[in-house]
Amino acid sequence: MPPAFVHRITKYDTADRDEHGHYTGAEDAVSDHGPVEAAYLAAIAAFAEASDIDRLEIREPAVTGFVHFGVEPPVEGHGLGGLFTPDLTGYHDGAEVSLPVALELVRAMLRDQGAWCRLELGDLFTVHVGWDQYVYVGSDRLCADAVARARELGLFPEPLSASPYAAEVDDAEVTEPADEHFWIRVHTALASRHALLLEESYVRNAARWHRITPANLDSVRAGLGPRALLTVWPGLTPDVGAVLAALPQEESIGFVWEAQDGTISHAIVDYTDYQELSAHVADARAACALPLSLAEHHPLLCAALPDSDGVLRARW
Repeated sequence: MPPAFVHRITKYDTADRDEHGHYTGAEDAVSDHGPVEAAYLAAIAAFAEASDIDRLEIREPAVTGFVHFGVEPPVEGHGLGGLFTPDLTGYHDGAEVSLPVALELVRAMLRDQGAWCRLELGDLFTVHVGWDQYVYVGSDRLCADAVARARELGLFPEPLSASPYAAEVDDAEVTEPADEHFWIRVHTALASRHALLLEESYVRNAARWHRITPANLDSVRAGLGPRALLTVWPGLTPDVGAVLAALPQEESIGFVWEAQDGTISHAIVDYTDYQELSAHVADARAACALPLSLAEHHPLLCAALPDSDGVLRARW
């Protein structure tokens, strides 16, 4: 259950809303990277203090994908530089962070720098950052002093029945856990194919790729990130030229290739990129093309890693 008390916190004066609740004033829908942004963070901190919250859990983390929808241009590192290592270790579903780190994540989201996640602590406290500088804070407490503090900071807290960004648990697309039964099925598939391609999505819009065989499966499995989404595809094709020749026209595809050093890379390309792609992968060992359309998305297996207690908590 979500927290009982939810407030929408914005810099938009409620007096400048029309009869439908739409803002009609002159405030920009971007962060000022200055005192107003600082006021947002101070207001969230006040709600956290009133709720006795000093840590939050990262849920459904994402980074900039093929298409960036933010109003500000994406930045290198998705706005997570200084918070996490370049490989994003520690930025995963279920990771606990201190309140100061959580506030820096809110700052990155207010700036549309590429990273996005829900910040939650069960049914006790939530912080959701929406479009256009709209922030939704939920608590199991009324937080009257925090509401007053937000107003002192020049912001406009408004009570709501629920956050529009609350997770819909029943809408999870992947409900199969990558448990022992899943790995037995992977072993069975390997027995007939000898090698498969494993896509490890560790956050939304970011993945690592592994060529798995009976010999390396256990070591690959040991290095997978917490709560990762695992998608098993047929193995790469050694005839790279044939893969390139069969690429569809006038649509985007995912192209995966293995370099001579064994490194596996992935790129989203369309027909205008094919000539450049062909030159780039000229010395690749193997490759394959994967459809982007959900209607054509038919992996061999798909499951999400459960926690150490065997419970699947990831929401993919």
